Amino acid sequence: MPPVLSPCRYRASSPLLMPPVLSPCRYRAFTFGLTFLLYTSFHLSRKPISIVKSELHKNCSALHELSTAGSRQLPSFHTETDCSWKPFDKSNYKQLLGAMDYSFLCAYAVGMYLSGIIGERLPIRLYLTFGMLMSGLFTCLFGLGRIYNIHNLSFYIFVQVANGLVQTTGWPSVVTCIGNWFGKGRRGLIMGIWNSHTSVGNILGSLIAGYWVSSNWGLSFIVPGLVIAAMGVVCFLFLIEREYCSVTGCRKMGRDFLPVDLRENWDTELLLPVQQVVVVKSESEPSAISFMGALRIPGVIEFSLCLLFAKLVSYTFLFWLPLYITKAAHLDAKKAGELSTLFDVGGIVGGILAGVISDKLGKRATTCAVMLLLAAPTVSMLLVCGGLVNGPYALITTAVSADLGTHKSLKGNSRALSTVTAIIDGTGSVGAAIGPLLAGVLSSRGWNQVFYMLMAADFLALLLLRLVTKELTSANVVKPRSGSTTVE
Repeated sequence: MPPVLSPCRYRASSPLLMPPVLSPCRYRAFTFGLTFLLYTSFHLSRKPISIVKSELHKNCSALHELSTAGSRQLPSFHTETDCSWKPFDKSNYKQLLGAMDYSFLCAYAVGMYLSGIIGERLPIRLYLTFGMLMSGLFTCLFGLGRIYNIHNLSFYIFVQVANGLVQTTGWPSVVTCIGNWFGKGRRGLIMGIWNSHTSVGNILGSLIAGYWVSSNWGLSFIVPGLVIAAMGVVCFLFLIEREYCSVTGCRKMGRDFLPVDLRENWDTELLLPVQQVVVVKSESEPSAISFMGALRIPGVIEFSLCLLFAKLVSYTFLFWLPLYITKAAHLDAKKAGELSTLFDVGGIVGGILAGVISDKLGKRATTCAVMLLLAAPTVSMLLVCGGLVNGPYALITTAVSADLGTHKSLKGNSRALSTVTAIIDGTGSVGAAIGPLLAGVLSSRGWNQVFYMLMAADFLALLLLRLVTKELTSANVVKPRSGSTTVE
């Protein structure tokens, strides 16, 4: 047999090969970094609302305390003119803020189911660019409400709903793109590192929004909106979803089109030197999978329901943690935003750790179940809870979704990845919508009720027990290095 070459050093002699531009390995590294930055900007634009919440009702709370502590009531004109922002100046402000969160997240959950199906049928680059530009527009519109003195709740609800819908273009697109370039080798580790863009975006969003929140909270939205719009332009100019077009036509490039003996090493050599791009003639495309067909893939329903509760916890922290810190620790909005980043720092570590462990053991479901079980009693410890909650969240939305989207029952049809990703993340987004809404209702009875709800959600996430049992008892355990999801 001829020696097996690394795909990064593969030289092809076919006349169909294009002249060298960049190596496949460098394309993969470039795509890894670019998609990381693209989705970082998505989360960066979602975070400002949680930072601004405490500013929207800041003066109202202060005036209420002064009026009850003083020897006489304040004049009636103060209660309206000195409160920070109508219509969030009433006693039911928590419910109103919760309704804004729910509007965004409910639209996101509904749109996600459709987004994956649409994304399978459109060019990823154009679809993602459109979503980022529109998301930038609606994020800026929310901030312009402050500049143009808009106090109509319907305006903010409309902006949140529209933004939630267009933001659904992001996740199925970037997961499909990264899945096209990386196979199953060390997928948990690679995806764990890559998925830290969620926490990085939250941290940057907190810091950017916190910088302007006290002086002009409108800029807390406008600046992130401009950032994601600018990244949309970068996406349009530079994203390579897997096809490489030239004057001779559009041809496929990636792991699936390498010789069979080279595919095994395709994933593990990211930046080795190379001289040639492998481009071969594309074969007929398989048809995109249907919604019900994706649901029938073993493991999709269980992991979707698990993510529902994991994302409920994560997004409750995302949208309500800064306000809780402001009220409980009596800190200003900027300091509360900075302190809330501890949850996301823990999320970065947890996502990478979950990926490494699941790769080593070859047991995705067991890894998720154990981390979520440990997370329940730690909901008040930001750093630890962030790692234990966001670890399974990251693992399910990336490595597990990619595993299931390329499950053997699909018989090589790679066009299921976006739909599977959308179903799993869409179901998780239902939990993301319910969590902040319940937090708005329960917080009026005391913040302890919110934490009890979060602990219950962590326990309910253990719907993976059937898959955990299957992993632990199956005689056909996946080899540790593959790290694929062990569902038949």
